[in-house]
Amino acid sequence: MKPLYFDFKEILSVTMILFAMIDILGSIPVIIDLRQKAGKIESEKASIVALVLMVAFLFVGESLLHLIGIDVASFAIAGSLVIFIIAMEMVLGVDFFKGDSFETASIVPLAFPLIAGAGTMTTILSLKSEYSTPNIIIGILINIGIIYLVLKNTYRLEKILGKTGLAVLRKAFGIILLAIAIKLFRTNTGL
Repeated sequence: MKPLYFDFKEILSVTMILFAMIDILGSIPVIIDLRQKAGKIESEKASIVALVLMVAFLFVGESLLHLIGIDVASFAIAGSLVIFIIAMEMVLGVDFFKGDSFETASIVPLAFPLIAGAGTMTTILSLKSEYSTPNIIIGILINIGIIYLVLKNTYRLEKILGKTGLAVLRKAFGIILLAIAIKLFRTNTGL
């Protein structure tokens, strides 16, 4: 078990890893589409639900996996494959995962699985093995703050970034996610 201490470098690393995994900026086109379909997005509700899911999984995720007979390494490898596929979607512009139409977008699919999905949960479990829990919680809180600001300002961001800017962000974060997926896979397989 990691000692409980605050370390700025760890907080920065955790924040950046989760930021890349959650990819809230790369998800702006999806969020805009959801907002148009649902009429509005409740930023506060989506942020709070995502926060609760991530922190809860940080503390009980491993126990839950053991309860159903899955070890963390296997979950992390499976998650690395999901992250890899999501990254390939972002880089290649191909949709592997198909969404349904939703009446409300604040909880499903926004808070879960878009923000706090399988990739994020896998990343949180992997981070738990490398970083101190308080640093992970601070990284989660920083990301939730960023998510809230993005959700509150999707209209402005859409105008500022334009289609080209959104496409560039999506590709850049896709490459970062590919690297994270490969690192997770290598770490948990011993390669």
